[in-house]
Amino acid sequence: MDNNTTQDRLYRELARTLITELQEGRYPIGTRMPAERELATRFDVSRPVIREALIALEVQGFIEVRIGSGAHVVALPGQGETPDFGVSAMEVAEARLLFEPEAAALAASQITDSELDELATLVDAIEEENNTVGGAFHADRAFHTLIARSTRNSAILETIDRLWEQRLRSAESVLLDAKVREIDVRPIVEHHAAILEALRSRDPVASRVAMQRHLTAALEGLLIASEARAVAEVRQALAAKRDRTAHLKI
Repeated sequence: MDNNTTQDRLYRELARTLITELQEGRYPIGTRMPAERELATRFDVSRPVIREALIALEVQGFIEVRIGSGAHVVALPGQGETPDFGVSAMEVAEARLLFEPEAAALAASQITDSELDELATLVDAIEEENNTVGGAFHADRAFHTLIARSTRNSAILETIDRLWEQRLRSAESVLLDAKVREIDVRPIVEHHAAILEALRSRDPVASRVAMQRHLTAALEGLLIASEARAVAEVRQALAAKRDRTAHLKI
């Protein structure tokens, strides 16, 4: 697959190719599709790209991805049927990783004592929701939204709030969030507490780094949910990205 000939995200191109192969009968109902490693080698793409493509097919109802067992064909697309792609969970997570650390850095110089107290209350609420079976994690969103509001920049608040709305409305995000819960990956209280302490110290750099660490871990949680065996290589790539951006200043 040529990585340079499309303006679309690569996983979508791959998903379309796999749908065509399903239409052609290459993978009958009930069969197991090739392993991620095999598909990555065949199409010359990374395993995270393969994972996103398989999640897209699962959202369309063509396959069922079972953790530790791979992807199994459960339905076939009709001839000429085209996929309806939504915003993927990975796209939302990547966007949050770009925007929210900078929002935290800006908030560090703007946030009020009362807002810090409210964040502390939300950290406790996150821990409580973690201990609740089937918890909706409302406190997690409230925590991040409050930091965005503390920037005193309505454009930043609107952007971050929109990202959370996309996470809730995207079928792909909802599916992957459900898988995250299946393996009991939950918002990490210690990460939120570290963000709070960095903000309390009014340190923009520490606030940025604390948010980066938290969202990187959240992105890893999504990757673990889709295929735990590949997370080591993703961690290495994320660490390299974190090292490249750690020196940035406001």
